[in-house]
Parts: sequence; C-alpha cells; structure tokens
Amino acid sequence: MSPAVVVTWLLVAMQGVLFAALIWRLLPGRTRRPAVPPSAAPRTDTSVSVIVATLNEARRIGPCLEGLMRQTAPLTEILVVDSRSTDGTRELVEAAAARDPRIRLITDDPLPSGWVGKVWALETGLRHASGEWVLGIDADTEPQPGMLPAIVDAAEAERYDVVSFGPQFAGQSEAERFVQPAMLLTLVYRCGAAGAEDPPPDRVMANGQCFLARRSVLEENGGYAPARASFCDDVTLARHIAARGGRVGFMDGSRVIQVRAYTSLAEMWREWGRSFDLKDATPIWRRWFDVALVWSTQALPIPVLVTLALLGGAPQLFEPGAWGAGEALAAVNLTALTARLLMLVALRGSYAERGWPFWLSFLGDIPAAVRLTLSTARQPKAWRGRAYSGLEPAT
Repeated sequence: MSPAVVVTWLLVAMQGVLFAALIWRLLPGRTRRPAVPPSAAPRTDTSVSVIVATLNEARRIGPCLEGLMRQTAPLTEILVVDSRSTDGTRELVEAAAARDPRIRLITDDPLPSGWVGKVWALETGLRHASGEWVLGIDADTEPQPGMLPAIVDAAEAERYDVVSFGPQFAGQSEAERFVQPAMLLTLVYRCGAAGAEDPPPDRVMANGQCFLARRSVLEENGGYAPARASFCDDVTLARHIAARGGRVGFMDGSRVIQVRAYTSLAEMWREWGRSFDLKDATPIWRRWFDVALVWSTQALPIPVLVTLALLGGAPQLFEPGAWGAGEALAAVNLTALTARLLMLVALRGSYAERGWPFWLSFLGDIPAAVRLTLSTARQPKAWRGRAYSGLEPAT
C-alpha cells in the first residue's frame, strides 16, 4: 500500500475507535428525562435556602432577584453573599430586600488562601442557611415562575441528594448562537447525554447556575470546601459527592430557568472557555483523550469529507487495490456528521432564540475544538476580576 493509503487507514481506525467511544457515552441518553415542567403548587412540607454569590453583578442580578421574588414556598430565604462589590450591586440587593423580607445581604469574610471567590461565597452562604435544601443560583440566572416547587419535586421524585438543572439560553447574539452550541456540545460528547440515569461518578455533569442539594448531604461531605480551588466547582463538588455514595443527577431545566451568561462572544470565549475543559474535576489523561475525541468526531468530519470530495479522483485512495480506504474514511465521517446533526436537533430546546446561526452552528465545531484545546493546555489565573495563583485542589 502507498503511504497515503496507510495514513488513511490509520485515520479510519482512530476515528472509528473514538466514534465507538462517543456512541457508548451517548447511548444512556435514550432514557433521558423530559424537561422539568414548572409547578403552580407551593410546597409547605420542606424549605429551601437560595444562595446567590455576587461580585460586581449590577448589570445582571436584576432579573435574577425578580425571578426569585416571584417564587413561592418552599423558598424561605434568599441569601445574597456579596464580596464587596463596588458597582451598585449591594444597593440593588438592598432595594430588593426592602420589597421582599426573604432577601438578606451578607458580606463574606476576606478570601482565604486556597479558595476561589465564588466557592468561598457559597460556603459562607451555607453557614447561614437554614433550609432543608440549599439552592445555588448564579446572578445571571433568571428563575421562571414555578421553578422552586418544580425542582424540589423533581429531586424528590428521583431520590436525588444533589441535582442541577440545565438552562435555556436567552438573549444571545447571532455570533454567540453560532459558536456557543458547538462549545456546549463538546460537554455532551465528553460527559454523555444530560439527564441520563445514573452516570458513573467520574462522568457526572453539573450546572452551578441552578445547583440544588440537601443541606445535610452538603455538610456531611465538607460543604463547598472540596471544590474550594476549582474553577468548575459545580462539577468538582457533584463528582466528589457522587464518588462517596451520594445520588447525584443532572436534569433539563430549560422550562424553569433562563440564562444570559455573557454579553458578547468575546466574553463567552474568555470566561467560559477558560474552565469548560473541567480540568479541576477530570484526570489529565482523560482530558486529553476527550480533546482527541472532540476533534475526531465533532470537528474533523466536515473537513475530511470536503477533502475527500476534492480528491475523489485520487487513485491511491479509491482504486480497488487500496481496499476502499477512501470509501471507509468517507463512511466513518458521514456517520459522525449525521450524529452531530441529530445532536443539534436534540439541543434545540435549550435555546430561546435559534434561527440560522443555531442551525449552522455545526460549522463552529473547529473553533469550539480549538477553545477546548487551549483551555486544556492552560491553567486559569484569573476569574471575574480576581487573580489567582498556587491553588491546590482539595483532596
């Protein structure tokens, strides 16, 4: 065989193995649960403390507070833990507290060494919480009416100790809708289908924008401290609890929460991109295996198919003596591309606005793979305006 044929068969073998690994991860998705519906029935038999960590969130926290104030029982308190904001966040929270006595503004102590700011704020909130359940909500999250009873109902129905909910993304620009779904899909490819039952602890997925846990379970597992040095604290904490026998889940919350996490594609690329490799919750060998899987099964199929089309007359790949190397490569990549397009259909409910940028977002797979590779290769040094160095993961 010619060198071109040998290389082609090696590529077929690599992509085939990685595509088989992907299908194995996605298969549990056939049992995934539908999106959690809102509930109009208040719950008085339990209680929920909401914790919102803030640092200069004035431009985003308004819809979050309004959405929380619309919630009924079992919500009993809204603890806004602020890290000395200077942009008017505190004034907005105080004004909301004057309208709703469930809101309390708490100032956390100075950040201890070895802690990421958001995680320290959540730990501070936990120490003040009194509810049977603790719900961590990000300031960019807008709870929809009926969210609180719905997510508690879902957690109890599935017997979860910890469960987080994937949002519906809203208010995105066309550029964000072109790239962000491709970046989001890398999480599905790396961790498996969201909402599938009982993933292994090292594949548990979580979303800190809406992270519900029994307070007793959190406290028994060290509170938020196991994730104190993590830039993906939600996944780190969820996997920590799952590895110790807690029942941990991830559900579709697109009907009960909306998120406008970033104001631009550049901010999303910088802020989310620095942590979405999940390096603080995943062994290094697995992170790089997942990078190879994303490149092979998500980013490369279209370039490979275009290249094969342009080289369709090349005898070294397509002549009978080549044992069908070109045809085999085309088949593997067509199958991977088909799976990719089906996943786009599956993700559609997670976006309030779609349009042509969303439906063409498979063309953003190469930038998404590049961002994942860069994130995997670099250690974050700053987040939300704070600089960090020498963080040691908790054991």
